[in-house]
Amino acid sequence: MKKYRYQLVDVFTDRAFGGNPLAVLTDARGLPAEVMQAIAKEFNLSETTFVLPPETPGHDFRVRIFTPGRELPMAGHPTVGTAFVLAREGMIKSTSDETTVMFEEGVGTIPVSLRFRNDAPDFVEMNQPLPRFGARFADAALIAEMLSLDVRDIETDLPIEVGSCGIPFLFVPLRSLSAARRCRVRLDVWEKALGGFETRDIFVFTREVEYEGSTVHSRMFAPEMGIGEDPATGSASGPLGCYLIRHKLFDSPGEFSCVSEQGVEMGRPSFIHVRVAHEAGEFTSVRVGGRCVAMGEGTLD
Repeated sequence: MKKYRYQLVDVFTDRAFGGNPLAVLTDARGLPAEVMQAIAKEFNLSETTFVLPPETPGHDFRVRIFTPGRELPMAGHPTVGTAFVLAREGMIKSTSDETTVMFEEGVGTIPVSLRFRNDAPDFVEMNQPLPRFGARFADAALIAEMLSLDVRDIETDLPIEVGSCGIPFLFVPLRSLSAARRCRVRLDVWEKALGGFETRDIFVFTREVEYEGSTVHSRMFAPEMGIGEDPATGSASGPLGCYLIRHKLFDSPGEFSCVSEQGVEMGRPSFIHVRVAHEAGEFTSVRVGGRCVAMGEGTLD
């Protein structure tokens, strides 16, 4: 029976038991997709990644990403965490203070930069596809009901809008930290409100924060992916930064940098660093990064 090694890592944190946990199989050759899906369900983490040789020239690794419910074309914390693990395993070499590798994911090429300290990976940052904004949800009262909130908790001067840097999320602006803490997704209303909508994955945020140095406080709910709540969502943090610029919530000539705190309500504080470059009203780059902590390893038979 073949053994497959896996690594466990906490992503978007600088301390154990924070951030978003991830399992990484650094050599997944020979595993069919249905077994990858079963392994992801077995771990029951937000995501599990499977590293393979690249299929197209110009890439260093192929990375497949699975939630307990389905495969994703890309994701933030799995990309960042996988690069961190590969560097710790010596599969990504430190050629200078900063090294860039090319991941092949479902959306195409994802460049990932790693900064090293004392030959160990210290900070990992991924490039995301440029943002696309989609449908707006007009019924704020229905969204409030879905989140177990009052419509007054929603910042209705801003749109409830779909944004995507590879995976679409419905962005819901809230007026206060109190409202964010009180969010509870009602699945009956969720099915009624978002059935047939462009996306059923919900990202709420407020400009009130708990931690010094944070810019926004965030939560993400994705029942359809098998994720009741996610401690840190890098794939949503890129378009979040773009949303903040698109709707002029922060002054940011040229480049906007922010930190999204997430996972606080779950007891897993996460800090996601976002950099968005823009010029003449157009977005030119989106980067999401953070730190990671190795937690352990094992084998699957």
